[in-house]
Amino acid sequence: MMITYWEVKTRRIFWLAPLFLVMLGGCEGRNGQRPTDTAPTAPTAIRFNGQSYELYWHGKPYYIKGAGGVSHLAQLKACGGNSVRVWDDIDAGRILDEAQRLGLTVMLGLWVEREMEGFDYDDQPAVERQYQRIRKTVLKYRHHPALLMWCVGNEWALEADNFKVYDEVNRLSQLVHSLDNNHPVSTAMSSDSERSIRLVAQRCTDVDVLSVNSYALTSQLAKFLDKGGWHKPYLISEYGAPGYWETTLAPWGAPDEPNSEQKAKSVRDFYHAYIGSYPPNCFGAYLFYWGTKQEETHTWFSVFDEEGRESPLVGVMQELWSRRKPANLAPVVKRLLIDGKPLLNQSFTASRPWHQAHFQVVDPEKDTLTYYWEVKQRAESGTDYVGVPRPALEGLLDGNNTPTVRFRLPARPGAYRLFANAYDGHHHVATANFSFEVKK
Repeated sequence: MMITYWEVKTRRIFWLAPLFLVMLGGCEGRNGQRPTDTAPTAPTAIRFNGQSYELYWHGKPYYIKGAGGVSHLAQLKACGGNSVRVWDDIDAGRILDEAQRLGLTVMLGLWVEREMEGFDYDDQPAVERQYQRIRKTVLKYRHHPALLMWCVGNEWALEADNFKVYDEVNRLSQLVHSLDNNHPVSTAMSSDSERSIRLVAQRCTDVDVLSVNSYALTSQLAKFLDKGGWHKPYLISEYGAPGYWETTLAPWGAPDEPNSEQKAKSVRDFYHAYIGSYPPNCFGAYLFYWGTKQEETHTWFSVFDEEGRESPLVGVMQELWSRRKPANLAPVVKRLLIDGKPLLNQSFTASRPWHQAHFQVVDPEKDTLTYYWEVKQRAESGTDYVGVPRPALEGLLDGNNTPTVRFRLPARPGAYRLFANAYDGHHHVATANFSFEVKK
């Protein structure tokens, strides 16, 4: 029998609770209590089918085929996606309205300050200001028809030594529930261990759905959830290309970035294994990042380039979400050769200033390809985490719109990348880059 489950709340026991407790049998909800049906007509509902939890949207089963980002939403819909994730309420009104127009839903983030960025959870006035800010956001958007669920914070537990942040996330979850009983509450974690999940399970009992930014750790997620004691629903709130913290490093610390074809294959394999297989209690997933984002490089997670051209990942997601192959596919990277060798990184000295690069790319439809090369310096601090893309350096390339170019080493010692782009004339781009160091 299908039993409706909505927001597992121990403090909201209606007169029907005893009946539902009997019907639900051994299913446990918040704080070890069995769930009750508190909002059967809510737009977003969670139901227990006797074996696992399922997400419902206006009475129909809803599996999230989503992506994180604030742009290209029409393309998301055209590819068969159904939901978008945003991390805060910046421009939330526009995003919610556009999502509604397109028939998409939104997991709306309520930004929670992080200890690793200097926030002090012993500073009660600051904590209260955050509480009131989130209260205003919930009141503003709680009735929007595109709202799917709330997400209280993102990776707020990273490097958090003060356990008060867990208690505050739970207090914020209680606040959201008190203001809106029509949408579940989630929180997003970097599921780096069972310990972080256990702390959420024990201290954030008002969270309905656990969101995990898991990437390669997804292979261990089932174990982490089980040992961490999380037996309620979850979703994968970030997945995509292998993270820069997961790849091999050059001797000077720069991570080796996969090319666009390697990223496409990685995401396809990931989706089949952990999302398209519909694991029990999983509500779906959000690809990262549906747009252009500087994070280590301007190409690492970007599904689109700065001009809106589509990487191969757009076509991959269309096939995975809708089972429709695009009419025209993006160029396929074979390899990037440096001085005739398939190198990921290399250290150079100034004794040999000129080197050659060759970008081997094929187009599935045999479209004519054009090329663009650029060299950028890596931040001296050792990482280009998040921000504005670094400018290209001038005067280092002998030619450009060709599959083979010569590039000159910058005069200044340091870490650099040579970026290669191939375009097919159908608004597609294929990318690869080579990390190099110039020694004194």
